[in-house]
Amino acid sequence: MTAAKEFTPLNIAVLTISDTRDESTDTSGDLLVKGVKDAEHNFVEKVIVKDDIYLIRRELSRWIADPTIHAVLTTGGTGFSGRDSTPEAVTPLFDQEVVGFGELFRSVSYQQIGSSTIQSRCVAGMANKTVIFCLPGSNNACATGWNEIIKDQLDSRHRPCNFVGQLT
Repeated sequence: MTAAKEFTPLNIAVLTISDTRDESTDTSGDLLVKGVKDAEHNFVEKVIVKDDIYLIRRELSRWIADPTIHAVLTTGGTGFSGRDSTPEAVTPLFDQEVVGFGELFRSVSYQQIGSSTIQSRCVAGMANKTVIFCLPGSNNACATGWNEIIKDQLDSRHRPCNFVGQLT
């Protein structure tokens, strides 16, 4: 699929997954919201949920079922500690997994944090014409994922390909 010559703004939601964060402490969710707005996409909504498989699925399913939501960015719950359950919650919802996202994220992240990147279980996939990118909860990881990968893949002008044609 070829890239468009003009920018197509997408409708994007942000989901923060955390047992400890609230609106006053959700810096990674705020970072993603700022990235969406700075890229001139339409920010739709931000929700914070506890790291619980069913609460995560409830919010994602609502957005997946909404034909006006093109993309969802999640932050948190992708590690190995405590109740981290984002990959387990999200992957059953995918129609198709974007396998290369996790691989590329860890490759880019390796340049910043070395072998510690193996503890990131980032995933991405498509569900009902909605792309979902699941990032770790740190600000650095969210900035890396957004700036190095996601922003281009949600830009209709990015060549040789992007996700916009699959979402609109």
